Amino acid sequence: MSADFTSIHNYYERAVFEAVVASAAGYPGVHEDKWPDVACVALNRLPTRYIRHEVDLAFYLTDKERAALDAAVTESVAYAFEFVQARTAMRAR
Repeated sequence: MSADFTSIHNYYERAVFEAVVASAAGYPGVHEDKWPDVACVALNRLPTRYIRHEVDLAFYLTDKERAALDAAVTESVAYAFEFVQARTAMRAR
């Protein structure tokens, strides 16, 4: 097989990574080394949506659908930060 599948990725990965970095200041108890854990928790709460190019998804989404995706990312990342923060606090006991 000679097809190149390396361009395929989950749309939510980049959106979640960016949201984690943008939201981190609101969670000072979650250190940077835990951000990948936050991203994993958030991604596991979202459906998979595979794309090859960001423009592919942007072209086919309505404004309402795009807003719903953004809201889902925001909610998932907030949940994930709270989850990781609580787990970290429990382990510190």
